[in-house]
Amino acid sequence: MTRRLISLLLAAVMIFALAACGSSQTEATESPATEETGESVAAEDTADSGEVLQFRVGMECAYAPSNWQEDTASDTNYPIENVPGAYAEGYDVQIAKHIADSLGRELVIVKLAWTGLIEALNQGQIDAIIAGMADTEERRQSINFSDPYHTTVYGLMTLPDSPYAGGTTIHDFSGASILGQKDTMLDTVIDQMDGVNHLPPVDSVPNMISRLDQGTCDAIVINLENAPGYLELNPDYNVIEFADGDGFDLGFNGSCVGLRKSDDELLSQVNEALALYTEDDLTELWSWAVENQPN
Repeated sequence: MTRRLISLLLAAVMIFALAACGSSQTEATESPATEETGESVAAEDTADSGEVLQFRVGMECAYAPSNWQEDTASDTNYPIENVPGAYAEGYDVQIAKHIADSLGRELVIVKLAWTGLIEALNQGQIDAIIAGMADTEERRQSINFSDPYHTTVYGLMTLPDSPYAGGTTIHDFSGASILGQKDTMLDTVIDQMDGVNHLPPVDSVPNMISRLDQGTCDAIVINLENAPGYLELNPDYNVIEFADGDGFDLGFNGSCVGLRKSDDELLSQVNEALALYTEDDLTELWSWAVENQPN
């Protein structure tokens, strides 16, 4: 009887021991899964926080004095993320740095072709376009725009001996071949001119100037505030500025920051940052960019 009781007690102890082991194993199996999930969430939070701290800005880095590319670091230029060893400089870069500082974010400059800027913005590759982009009605259908940080006036540039060099209104160029930049108002405003040959646009202002120099067009459309920089390279070229009412009807406010339609809060913050500039501040900054643009 005593032996039987002892055997029963031993059996009970073994059952409890097995149960305890099973419980420990189950807990050990579940614990890493819980911890792993926690680590994953924490990693995602860190990544999200990193994105929030960045202010990713797209620009051409080829539209001086608004923006251009340099190969040496300075106190005022900024590294281009997707072009190793290159730096962005210009009016737009300084505006971007000012906004990033106001937002408390890290500025990241991304070099993109003009034609890809809006798509890159809406796909989330960048947070903003700061590239001398005008807030046209067509573009407003795709993205939002800030208040303007620069206003512009359009004119024409011709060779010095051009028969059209003396034009005083946009309607004095009948028969002339006029060239603009693709996907910009520098091209679309040509349709306001009477009787001209509207040439297929090219991809950049330097390309426009090259075509003018080669004689494959009679005139190119330019931002007049950029004219001093163009004339430094081509001092004999003729710049035509039109009087009010005789020139192009631009139909936009000026150069603005482009933002996604969904980024209403960021739009407000950008406008608050821009409001910190006075007109004198912006004029001085533009003059600095014109003086320091590459020759």
